[in-house]
Amino acid sequence: MQEILINCTPRETRVAVMVDGILEDLHIERRANMGLVGNVYMGRVLRVLPGMQSAFVDIGLERTAFLHILDIEGSRLENGEHKPIEKILTDGQRLLVQVAKDPIGTKGARLTTTISLAGRKLVYLPSDTHIGVSQRIEDDAQREALREQVTRLRSPEQAGGYIVRTCAEEGASDEEFLEDMTYLSRLWEQILTKAQTSPAPALLYDDLSLTERVLRDMVQVDTRQVLVDSRQTFDAMVKFARTFAPGSLERIAHYTGERPLFEAYGVDEEIEKALGRRVPLKSGGYLVVDQTEAMTTIDVNTGGFVGKRDFSQTVFKTNLEAAQTIARQLRLRNLGGIIIIDFIDMTSSEHRAAVLSELRRAAASDRTKHTISDFTELGLVEMTRKRTRESLAHVMCEQCPVCGGRGEIKTARTVCYEIMREIVRECRQYREARSFKILASQTVIDMFLEEESAALNLLQDFVEKPVSLEVEPVYTQEQYDVVIL
Repeated sequence: MQEILINCTPRETRVAVMVDGILEDLHIERRANMGLVGNVYMGRVLRVLPGMQSAFVDIGLERTAFLHILDIEGSRLENGEHKPIEKILTDGQRLLVQVAKDPIGTKGARLTTTISLAGRKLVYLPSDTHIGVSQRIEDDAQREALREQVTRLRSPEQAGGYIVRTCAEEGASDEEFLEDMTYLSRLWEQILTKAQTSPAPALLYDDLSLTERVLRDMVQVDTRQVLVDSRQTFDAMVKFARTFAPGSLERIAHYTGERPLFEAYGVDEEIEKALGRRVPLKSGGYLVVDQTEAMTTIDVNTGGFVGKRDFSQTVFKTNLEAAQTIARQLRLRNLGGIIIIDFIDMTSSEHRAAVLSELRRAAASDRTKHTISDFTELGLVEMTRKRTRESLAHVMCEQCPVCGGRGEIKTARTVCYEIMREIVRECRQYREARSFKILASQTVIDMFLEEESAALNLLQDFVEKPVSLEVEPVYTQEQYDVVIL
């Protein structure tokens, strides 16, 4: 049974999806950094890059957005190749685009010219005539029935195609589909009208807020309730539901408990765990999650779990539990790109197949597109997960000013040796110097006074100049200055 918890403050909205009391998914939206995926803009091409078959497009953001030839509608030729981008776009050209990926790190937003507008039951494709069905609806007979239903309802003079959303899997009435068709066609007309009169760059359509997307995208048949801790947000969601999601209306409830909503359900504690590098398993094993610029690696360890029988069973059980936890952590942390999983080595091919099957089963509920490969020769599992927004760590954390993101700092002894080498260089360059002063952190000065005192004396004898020490309280362990006196 699913519950959706919504915690609102003036500057931040947090949504937690709970399944049988366990946090399965988390979404955070901040006023200072709103998500852009789904927004439609009238952009202006700044520069076409033939060598990269890409273009930089100004849509009014701090960083210019990026458009690749694969995301330009109508660029594919009959032979399967793509028309050169320099024959499609020119510098200064106005262009109707939609954000496909939010800006991530130093990269700007990724754009597409294939516009899609989501309703409750349908996704509208203004420039396509195709009628498709969500891949998450697996029953072939049901897929065909839904496709025929939408085809029958679409009027002959109506332009555009549709994709039936997963939420229509339990059945959707003709009225529900027709309401979506009417709403989406009107929305598209409004966008086109704005596009004709707006200068470039300009925002033409702003996608729904996070709380509205909850009602449109996240509420399912098994959703028991949507708990909101803000009266203002509750009233706004009820108003939205009456018009666009009447099936969700009875499930929306205002939380009035004394304890904060996320604290009462243990969500805050789970968020703290999701920011950590080490993830404990119930059996005593643990995961180590390392997120880098290029990929994410996940290492599985048995830890204190030794089992009661043979070691192979211990490894198998740990890997099975890890597969479930990994799928959940990927959703909570919103990890994307290339993901490498190093399960504990298993000699049995049946065990490997079972672990891989469990990983795919646990990841099946992930709404983000992903792929999972078989075990490689080295015993690794490679998978990809579409990256559409910043990870949880990038939203809530910043690079450590001490280590610069390395996760480690130089030892006090290492810094001492660097300082001594620096003094030798300075002495040879500035022979008129009378003495030197070392400004460093307390730990480095203590190292010079204690364990490295003999080395400091040898240094003074070598340069034939006195060296004094001074603690600089604001310096980190790696920071220092050598002052020539």
